[in-house]
Amino acid sequence: MILETVLAFLLGAFGWTFMEYVIHRWLGHDPRLRPNPFAAEHVRHHGEGNYFAPNWKKVGAAIGTTAALLWPAVAVAGWPAGLGAVIGFVSMYLGYEILHRREHTHPGVGRYMRWLRGHHFHHHFTNPRANHGVTTPLWDWVFGTYAPAGMIRVPAKLQMDWLADVETGLVQAAYAGQYELVD
Repeated sequence: MILETVLAFLLGAFGWTFMEYVIHRWLGHDPRLRPNPFAAEHVRHHGEGNYFAPNWKKVGAAIGTTAALLWPAVAVAGWPAGLGAVIGFVSMYLGYEILHRREHTHPGVGRYMRWLRGHHFHHHFTNPRANHGVTTPLWDWVFGTYAPAGMIRVPAKLQMDWLADVETGLVQAAYAGQYELVD
């Protein structure tokens, strides 16, 4: 029962990565599916850079998702596995929210996290039709929307606080190989 619950948790977390891609790509960027509540917040996030939907909306989404998924998951897999899957899904969603905010507000820690941040900022500043995955590029590879980040040209008005030296206003040396500020 423990192994089954752990596997269900991991499957739920994996399920979130797919849902993250679906929500971001289609609800956030497909004009045929607008208007919707996610798109309104997402467009504002792209336009203002450091804007994030209020935490009460994110907590509400987590509670609503838990309520919507719990009974079907328990009906299909039983209590331990069903609950494990839902907890995995919602935990990964909350992890996504933390990771996404940190990508914008803090320098990346570790090689993969710096690479993943570049993957995400390529989406923000270079090509909004590519790189919809924030926690993983897996679904971008599957659906053919992956694009290598290359040099990311960040509009000065949208620059992240960690990117530029406060005294000179220039991209910090550590990021100069991947980021460029433009007017």
